[in-house]
Amino acid sequence: MSIEHRSGLLPYLFAIASEDTNKPAPLVLFLHGARDRGNDLNVLLKWGLPRFVNESSPLPYFFAAPQLPEGQTWVERESDVIAFLDELIASHPIDPSRIILSGFSLGTAGAWQITASHPSRFAGLVAVSGRVPKTLEPNQLAGLKEISIQIFQGGKDEKLPVEDTQQIVDTLRGLGGTVDFTVLPEGDHFIADEVYGDSKLQKWLISQSRRQASVLV
Repeated sequence: MSIEHRSGLLPYLFAIASEDTNKPAPLVLFLHGARDRGNDLNVLLKWGLPRFVNESSPLPYFFAAPQLPEGQTWVERESDVIAFLDELIASHPIDPSRIILSGFSLGTAGAWQITASHPSRFAGLVAVSGRVPKTLEPNQLAGLKEISIQIFQGGKDEKLPVEDTQQIVDTLRGLGGTVDFTVLPEGDHFIADEVYGDSKLQKWLISQSRRQASVLV
């Protein structure tokens, strides 16, 4: 799949959906982890979802992955991510009801924060090897009940206890949310290649809509 390097408010990788250009397609927006911050977009292509997209045949969704400068966080750049999203929707045939936000590690914290702050903007959330920011209020978590959520974690992740994630899963389900929690028993913190390369998740990414949530089967 042809992936482009683009500049803007944040530099970013971008790939055009394979579908008919006259028909709006989903968008998968990816927020990278701490070690991929900097000013070289090629770093993002080394693994995880960006590499999967880059090495795949054309996919049925638009893909975008902005890059943070060193020392910054996605939570700090929340308003810029939303402005970036608005710019993409305005300039490409993206279906605004079929936008998935995904993050890895530091990017997962940003994805939780941004989705909880703007729940009407997203159809799905994919959280990989990351925790929910402690700054999120209970009412913000309640706002996530309309969004289909996939959480992935390595059973041997020394940075993130499975019990902590399970507590969030239970809270969200108690609020009526649709949450799938997948633990990779032998996985450590760096499970992104295995997670994003899974065909079930790839199908899930294009099956979500703000009008109808579905589970991973």
